Amino acid sequence: MPEKPGRIFDRDQDWQGLTAYIRNDQPEPTLGVVSGRRRQGKTYLLTALTEVTGGFYFEADEATEAESLRLFGAALGSFSGSPVRFTAWDDALAYFFSLADGRPLPLVIDEFPLLTKASPALPSILARQLDAQWSGRARPHPARVLLCGSAMSVMGRLLSGEAPLRGRAGLEMIIRPLGYRDAAAFWGVTDHRLALLLHAIVGGTPAYRRQFVRNDAPNGLGDFDSWVCRNVLNPQVPLFREARYLLAEEVGARDPGLYQSVLGAIASGNTTNGAIASYIGRKSAEIAHPLNVLEDSHLIARQPDLFRRGRSTYRITEPLITFYQAVMRPRWAELDLGGAERVWRDSRNRFGSQVMGPHFEQICREWVLTADVFGESAGEVGPVTVPDPGRKSQIEIDVAVLSPAWPGEPRRVLSLGEAKWDKVMGRRQLSRLARARDLLADRGFDTSAAVLACYSGAGFDPDLVAAAASENLLLVDARRLYG
Repeated sequence: MPEKPGRIFDRDQDWQGLTAYIRNDQPEPTLGVVSGRRRQGKTYLLTALTEVTGGFYFEADEATEAESLRLFGAALGSFSGSPVRFTAWDDALAYFFSLADGRPLPLVIDEFPLLTKASPALPSILARQLDAQWSGRARPHPARVLLCGSAMSVMGRLLSGEAPLRGRAGLEMIIRPLGYRDAAAFWGVTDHRLALLLHAIVGGTPAYRRQFVRNDAPNGLGDFDSWVCRNVLNPQVPLFREARYLLAEEVGARDPGLYQSVLGAIASGNTTNGAIASYIGRKSAEIAHPLNVLEDSHLIARQPDLFRRGRSTYRITEPLITFYQAVMRPRWAELDLGGAERVWRDSRNRFGSQVMGPHFEQICREWVLTADVFGESAGEVGPVTVPDPGRKSQIEIDVAVLSPAWPGEPRRVLSLGEAKWDKVMGRRQLSRLARARDLLADRGFDTSAAVLACYSGAGFDPDLVAAAASENLLLVDARRLYG
């Protein structure tokens, strides 16, 4: 396997997947699709791949079809050493495939959606070229074609439904942000509380560590507030406008105000379809399309209620957008004039409730998926609402864990958990969880082995710690999340 260059942090699984795809020894061409939002390191990964394998890399630009063909031809000519010029994509792609003459060779087209914008028929032409070589109508070449792009909604449609390339790809890879543990290592942060605070703003996007803040990482927990003001809330730093650009890249000119309002509603805690519609003053049917677009763009995710089928909530997947909506957007004009310290001082409570609290809950759900603490792997993890008719109320469960769904076997509740970022947890939270467990048992759920779990960023009462030694109780703090 080609060795991954040292400049590529982590991404071992992605590298293995790409190199395994290239090493396939079949004599015909193969097609792979690599997608991921901007700033995740796709270009770093793919350029490194072509460097170590001697492959071809081309990055498309916004251009007309004629100019795109000219730029593509120039890149092909530079790679092959023979000047070429094309007037049609059929000829250009035939030459493109011929570069892999006698050996599997990666051929990368980055920002493929920009080419399809100027040449909508390009996926069909590519499918025709693949079919001709697979059927023997044309001489086959072992090209390992990789189409890459940041427009998630466009890339997702390449292989879906009745798209021309559906059923023709042998690789579909999404380059995701670094996980919260890897992100802490990438930023060089060892203080677990600081790591969580930092991740709640910039997530696991590699570019935000280097280019966007010029390698300026917080120098300890005491430097966090200053770091936020000098980087995230500073109009002279690129990170300041990044959240706006992330949305614009996906929705373009399609009523950006509506999309901003939908995201603002979710960031404010209005997470159901009805609550979002009410918050922005629209009917539920009118927000179905923007919700679908944002979900296809991987900017939001829909979370089904594990115990109430048909009921779902939405969450924003990009931490920087949540931070922008909760802290920056309401005071944008003031920030643009240099009022970072004042805005941040006034926004700390909102940051805790609208940004840090929900983010901590999501990190706890991610931890459960990889932690071996229930005697078996988690099947589904998510937030749930348990009705309490006797008290005419509802119990919100932040981290509910169900067993895997096996045919013929009943689903079991493995755990019910509550997560609090800034509150010391005690018997009160434990009583709520026990009440929810009993209510679910009355409704027919198997809760016989359910572990009650408390997740806290601020710690636990001594009596709760003592109880954990003898009761079926799990306590998880920031240190354990990173352990």
